[in-house]
Amino acid sequence: MIFALAGNQNCGKTTLFNQLTGSNQHVGNFPGVTVDRKDGLIRNHKESTVVDLPGIYSLSPYTSEEIVTRDFLLDQHPDAIINILDATNIERNLYLSLQLMELRIPMVLALNMMDEVSANGGTIKIKAFAEKLGVPCVPISASKNEGIDELIEVAFKVAKQKILPARVDFCTGAMHRCIHAVCHVIEDHAERIGVPVRFAATKLVEGDMPMQESLALSQNEIELIEHSVKEMESELHTDREAAMADMRYCFIEKLCADTVIKCHESKEYLRSVAIDNVLTSKYFALPAFVLIMIFVFWMTFGVIGTTLSDLFSGALDALTIFVSDFLLNYGLNPVVHSLVIDGIFAGVSSVLSFMPVIVILFFFLSILEDSGYMARVAFVMDKPLRHLGLSGRSFVPMLIGFGCSVPAIMSTRTLSSERDRRMTILLTPFMSCSAKLPIYAMFTAAFFPNNAALVMILLYATGILVGILCAFLLKNSMFQGEPVPFVMELPNYRLPSAKSVLLLMWDKAKDFLTKAFTIIFLASIIIWFLQSFDTRLNVVDDSSLSMLANVGRMIAPIFAPLGFGDWRAATALITGFTAKEAVVSTLTVLMNTTSTALPAVLGSLFTTASAASFLVFTLLYTPCVAAIAACKREMGSAKSALFMVLAQCGVAWIFSFIVYQLVNMVSML
Repeated sequence: MIFALAGNQNCGKTTLFNQLTGSNQHVGNFPGVTVDRKDGLIRNHKESTVVDLPGIYSLSPYTSEEIVTRDFLLDQHPDAIINILDATNIERNLYLSLQLMELRIPMVLALNMMDEVSANGGTIKIKAFAEKLGVPCVPISASKNEGIDELIEVAFKVAKQKILPARVDFCTGAMHRCIHAVCHVIEDHAERIGVPVRFAATKLVEGDMPMQESLALSQNEIELIEHSVKEMESELHTDREAAMADMRYCFIEKLCADTVIKCHESKEYLRSVAIDNVLTSKYFALPAFVLIMIFVFWMTFGVIGTTLSDLFSGALDALTIFVSDFLLNYGLNPVVHSLVIDGIFAGVSSVLSFMPVIVILFFFLSILEDSGYMARVAFVMDKPLRHLGLSGRSFVPMLIGFGCSVPAIMSTRTLSSERDRRMTILLTPFMSCSAKLPIYAMFTAAFFPNNAALVMILLYATGILVGILCAFLLKNSMFQGEPVPFVMELPNYRLPSAKSVLLLMWDKAKDFLTKAFTIIFLASIIIWFLQSFDTRLNVVDDSSLSMLANVGRMIAPIFAPLGFGDWRAATALITGFTAKEAVVSTLTVLMNTTSTALPAVLGSLFTTASAASFLVFTLLYTPCVAAIAACKREMGSAKSALFMVLAQCGVAWIFSFIVYQLVNMVSML
């Protein structure tokens, strides 16, 4: 059996999905966490699947989330729908429920957050509510795992017995006449394509063009429908969409008046309002955000993360020495010994040593997200972003981009405007992803040891400022026009869940370890091989005579004006296309050293000016292959992905050149 899990954004859908399946999908306290459908097996029912659909507010095809959900429900014909509602805001949530009922699919309502309703003096008369609505209802608390077993039992019952929602014909007057007139016109067309007649009729009354095209109506039928709609609009003195919304909300208000005792304003809500008076105020919002991010970077790169990274690096070096001594005593072939120690251990450990920094950074970011602050940041950033031709919703993908460009590019699906979506995809890679942290940490330790946190902050700020500049250029050239209006629900502030924070930290650590022992492992072996042999496959004592040196010298002149024209630096940037962490592992292998000793020997390859230039280039140049593939997939064009690659490399070169010249000028003063 297949169950579709549907509901509004931020109503606890992913939390319920985790409880139903036992999986550990990331849960965030801001709208739009789920940007694609996710499947999982229901616990204790391994023959059945639940599909977590993106959060939506209606079944109108205006956003990619609505299209994904609507297409799945209409085309895949799930055995039942589990519709989760936020019981603390039940009127708004029921708007989607009424549309889901029109699909004539077996359905059960999961009334989530009932514990919060009770705690704030409210209640829902479940039996009367279910009878009047015509759908089985189960009170639950997904975060506390309460009512989940009963929900599973009821869901299987309605699916196996094919219990359809009661046909609630709650339209009256002019709307009633309009909908039923349209039903008569399209009945045979709806049956032909397998869409419920009333659902198709309500969509046509709303002016849903994709539904009109699917039904393949004749011109005469379209004119009949439009005539009915015009009569309805004239009688009700409103437009078609507003009339449909009024009809549904009138029914919802009557239903709730009879069966729901509203709770008073919760402590969580009152606390959120008080906090927002400061964190989203006109004068304190942006300074507060800047101070919070400075604190996060200072703790990550200046206090906790650096200390842990040094300890971890020391442990890895001790392990390398132990393994090296063991292999020497064993009498292993010197070439194989070099492969293991100078290639694999040097490359992989150089990246692994920075894992604590990444884990600590995501510890703080997870707290900010789970608390509900990230949603406020998007709200606060809406006005500044509008000057760049974007809405505040674009800030969420950009914020995710500080973690990884791949999910950030995918999360642009939550943007309703194709213009905004494409523009955001092109700008997101300028936000410095966590894969670049090992590069920053290595170079700041070598050239800016007393100002590591400040340099990190400047790098992140540079990425943002370059993104702003490129946004101005794109707004006035390729993407002229105005951004769509921005509407986002602000969730209450909540104490971060320890499980959610630890889960995100583990996910990032696991991703990092996976890269270290796959991409970095393979890249280290390839770099070692190319650096250790010449074109005749003879072992070389001087790496400058190797195959890798020949390749590096071919591209090194491109970077000579930036201050790092050495073939080793050029080669490291090329391997960075596979994964940005590979830049550090490549330099470690090429410099024939360890991760701990690398900062000390980088001075022979870079000056302070060329190091600053190199950092800016790695900040701005093209993201990894996975991000490029995500860009191609989301934009649907290889040309667009190629444009992004070339444009970012060009931007990186220009700004690196400027930084190199500026630092040289300052040093000469």
